[in-house]
Amino acid sequence: MKYCAFLRGVNVKGTNMKMVDVCQVFKDAGMDQVSSVLASGNIVFSSDRSAEELKIVLEAAMSSYFSYESFLFIKSQEETSLFWSNIPFEKHPDFHIYGFVGLHGIEEVLLDEFNKSTKANNEKAEVINGLFYWQVPKGNTLDSTFGKVLGKKNLKDKFTSRNVNTFEKILKIMH
Repeated sequence: MKYCAFLRGVNVKGTNMKMVDVCQVFKDAGMDQVSSVLASGNIVFSSDRSAEELKIVLEAAMSSYFSYESFLFIKSQEETSLFWSNIPFEKHPDFHIYGFVGLHGIEEVLLDEFNKSTKANNEKAEVINGLFYWQVPKGNTLDSTFGKVLGKKNLKDKFTSRNVNTFEKILKIMH
């Protein structure tokens, strides 16, 4: 089965890693057809194991090799395609749209945090088919009240986010 591993916290705050090294860790852990998409920690690979088993094996391998606490989220090709096909917002050059990959139920936690936040003009969030999406004006991603929630330590093992265009690039590699 084809999967994508979405790594959290790659190449931010001093956690620097080359994708060629990450791919090698995946290969050494027994994954096949391994390739990276962008430098933000998106690894496409094949395996006969379940996503749950892969998460345990790959987090341990990454933590050991890079000497950091690794968090990653494994999605099948079918699950990854849902992130691209369910985007609730119309693309616009003045906005970023993000999809959030994480543990089951995190979308409701994120929506609650979003609803409590102060919003920029036309900043929106929606849950579609269990997937959380966020639209934010370009330049406001890290400055927005909700953007600051994304760095909360108590949430770091629960989700990661990607610009929705990343899902399109991942799916091209998966096909």
